[in-house]
This record gives sequence, C-alpha cells and structure tokens, in this order.
Amino acid sequence: MASLFTRRVLAYVIDFFVVSAFMWIVSYLLSVFINPYSSFQIYMYFPYVVPVLILVYFIVLEKSKGATIGKALMYLRVISRNGRRISWIQAVIRNLTKIFWFPIIFDWAIGKLLSNDRVFGVFTKTIVVNEIE
Repeated sequence: MASLFTRRVLAYVIDFFVVSAFMWIVSYLLSVFINPYSSFQIYMYFPYVVPVLILVYFIVLEKSKGATIGKALMYLRVISRNGRRISWIQAVIRNLTKIFWFPIIFDWAIGKLLSNDRVFGVFTKTIVVNEIE
C-alpha cells in the first residue's frame, strides 16, 4: 500500500475535484439568479465562492465525520493528538491554509523542516491517521 504521504496527496487531489465541482455549480446558480442574461459573469463569482466552499467543505467534514471525501476514500482520518475527534476551532485553524489551494505547500514544507507534520497540524495538535491499521 502507498505511504501515508502519498495517500494524503491523493486525498487532497480528490478533494480538489469535489470542491471544484461544487464551485462550478454554486457559481452557475449564483450567476443565473443574479444576472441570467450574461453567461460570462459566472467567473465574477469565483473569488467569493471558492474560499467559502473550501472552508465549509474541509471544516464541516473533518469536524463532523473526521474525514473529507478524499480522506475517506484513502482510509485516512483526522483526530486530535489525544485520540478524540477534533474541535471546531481545531478544524478551522488547521484548514486556513487551504483557502486558495497553494498555501498548503508552504504549510507542509515549513512543517517538514521543523517537525514531521504540517505547521497548522502541529499548532492545532491534530494528526491524520491511517484507518487501515
């Protein structure tokens, strides 16, 4: 089986596609209801829709289910270091770097230099665990 890191990257890619699908649907619906006569205005709503959808998706699913769709498909789960489910504040803080997709690279890279996990994972005392074991 693939390493934990590889599965986390695959889970993130899956989540990217899931959020992208929701983003297109919500942006289209907003453009239809707000200005149905201009089809190119859908792009105008992306900067507002993307961060909200990303935060809602990751925060709600990680808090309520312990995993996003991507993590669940890769048999991964987010827990607090004490073994319990993560709190709302932990879910919010650990997902702040995911707002526009690319800051997570810096979160991971700096975390690898300082410890063996993402900076925001260390800060919030959360870990991603393998559910297969």
